[in-house]
Amino acid sequence: MNRTESIKAYAAWGAVCLFWGTTYLAIRIGVETLPPALSLGLRFVVAGFIFALYLKWRGLDFPHREELGNLAIVGIALLVTANGLVVWAEQWVPSGLAALIVATLPFWMAGFEAALPSGSRLSLKKILGIIIGFSGLVMLFAPELKQSFDPAYLKGVVALFFSPCCWAAGSVYSKHRPIRSHPLMAAAFQMLIAGFILVAIGLLFGESERFNLEPRGLAALVYLIVFGSLVGYGSFVYALAKLPATKVSMYAYINPVIAVILGWLILGERLDGMVVLSTAVILFGVVLVKSSKV
Repeated sequence: MNRTESIKAYAAWGAVCLFWGTTYLAIRIGVETLPPALSLGLRFVVAGFIFALYLKWRGLDFPHREELGNLAIVGIALLVTANGLVVWAEQWVPSGLAALIVATLPFWMAGFEAALPSGSRLSLKKILGIIIGFSGLVMLFAPELKQSFDPAYLKGVVALFFSPCCWAAGSVYSKHRPIRSHPLMAAAFQMLIAGFILVAIGLLFGESERFNLEPRGLAALVYLIVFGSLVGYGSFVYALAKLPATKVSMYAYINPVIAVILGWLILGERLDGMVVLSTAVILFGVVLVKSSKV
């Protein structure tokens, strides 16, 4: 890889760190005026449609018909369920706290992989990392749960714990059910399938009556379509093709930090000494799990 390609690759990685870290704030702003399922569904339909047409124009083929089942399963697990739970939960849970819960994804990935016959075993280092990471979450939410008995807040927190679990399950399934289509085209169709399902869910639950594109909500939706789905995911795939996977995965340490700081600066969310300490403990647990060789 020459110097120009290296600069582009690291610029793409930087874009992933930045833009995916800001999506939690954009989601939090968006759900203030937009219903969760319809807004997320519209985001994926528009982004998937643009992505698929662009890739087709670049000469890539659409997925084969026999691949649509697997694409649908992965899209439902990752985008409908995992992403859908984040958007739904952020109606009540601050964006920074949501990002920190989602940062536990490597713990769930390690657990699912260990459960498979051919998966990597849970080493002592991984187990220690998981214990430390979840201890950080206990530190983070203990003051919140003592002071707040808001049922909506509590159900939002519970939903957020299921989000990385569903993302891990979908990722492991995708890894063991490879498809022949180009990864970018597969992602575009996953977004389209998930988008139409989310729109149907939103209509079923009467969200159309609350769908009002006020300037603040519209700006958040456009930002998520462009920078969350198109630029963010495109940059991720480019960086993954040019840089070692372990280096690209470092974005997982940066995203929650950006989300916590932005939530504090723009929305006045909680950022005290306990939040800083809890964030450090959670990310240290993530480092231990991801650095384990076994």
